[in-house]
Amino acid sequence: MNNIHVGKKNTAKRWLTGLLMSSCLLASQAGAAPSGKDMTIWFDAGGPVGESYVTVLQNGAVQAAEDLGVNLRLVYSDWQPQKMIENFKQAVAAKPTGIVVIGLPGDSAYQPLISDAIAKGIKVTSVDTELYGTMTSEQANGFGFVGDNNATRGIKLAKEALRRSNLKKGDRAMVWGLKDVSNRSDSTIGLIKTLEEAGMKVDFIQISQEVDKDPTLGAPVITSYLATHPDAKMVLVDHGALTAQMGNFLRNSAIKPGELFVGGFSLSPATADGIQSGYVQLVADCQPYLMGYLSVVQLVLSERYGFAGLDINTGAGFVTKDNIGLIAPLAAKGVR
Repeated sequence: MNNIHVGKKNTAKRWLTGLLMSSCLLASQAGAAPSGKDMTIWFDAGGPVGESYVTVLQNGAVQAAEDLGVNLRLVYSDWQPQKMIENFKQAVAAKPTGIVVIGLPGDSAYQPLISDAIAKGIKVTSVDTELYGTMTSEQANGFGFVGDNNATRGIKLAKEALRRSNLKKGDRAMVWGLKDVSNRSDSTIGLIKTLEEAGMKVDFIQISQEVDKDPTLGAPVITSYLATHPDAKMVLVDHGALTAQMGNFLRNSAIKPGELFVGGFSLSPATADGIQSGYVQLVADCQPYLMGYLSVVQLVLSERYGFAGLDINTGAGFVTKDNIGLIAPLAAKGVR
C-alpha cells in the first residue's frame, strides 16, 4: 500500500473555498476551530500514484482537508478491486473519522464491510462509481456519492459523439472500456449499446489490468487495432487516463489530427493538449476535483452535524476545441 500523509501545503487551487466556506454550516465563527478539526479521513484515490485522473481527484480532497482542518491520508489501489478492499480493511483498523471509497468492488464485496464500519462509528462515503445497494441501506447514516452516473454517462458521450462526428450507419467504431467491473461497466455498456442502436459496427476492446494500472502500456493496443481495422472512424475511450494518452498513441500510429473522431472522459494537461492538437475531439468531464473536495466535505458534515449522505452528480458537460482555451489553464493546475 502506498500512502501519503498530507499537511498544510498542497498544489490544488482554492477556487471552491469561497463558495463552500461561506455556508452557515462550514464557515467558522470568529476564533472558532475549523469544522474538521481533530478529524482523520482515509481517502482511496483509486489508481496509481501520479496518474492524471487520480491526481485531480486527490487535489480536490487535499484542498478540502486543508480548508476544513482535516488530517487526510491518501491511499492508492492501482484500480484493483481486491486492493481497494484490503485498503479499506486497513483503514477501518486505524479507526479514522471517515473513509472515502471508490465503488469498483461492487455492493456484494463492499456493503457488508461498509455497514460494519458505520456500525463502529466510522463515516463512509463514495466517489466515482456508485454503490446502489449500500446507498439504499446506509444513506441515512451518512453514506453518499459524488460523481457521474455510470449508467448514463456512456450513453451521453456516445450520443454527443455521433452528433458531432456525422458518421453514418455501417461506419466502424471502437470502444475501449471495461465490461467486468460491477457498476463501473455500465458506462462501457452504454457506449456500445448507443453506437449499435445508431447502426454502427462496434468493436470492443477490454482494458487489461496492466493497462488499467499503467495507461502508457496501451500504445500497442491502439497501434494493432488501427493496423487491422483501417476503416475505423471513431474511437471512444471509457477511461480518463487512457483518454489522456490518446494524442501520443495516435502520433505513434502515424494517424493525422482529425483522421479519427476520438472521445473520452476527464480532463488533464495531456488531454487538453490532445484536444488543442486535434487528436481528441470530445471529452466528457466528470470533474474529479469536485469528487475529491465534496466527498471530504460530506464526511465532515455527517460527522459534525449528523447529516445524511449527499447524492451529487458532477457530470458537467463536454469539452471540445471550442472551449478548451478556457479550461486548459485549469487542467494545467490540476483542477480540471
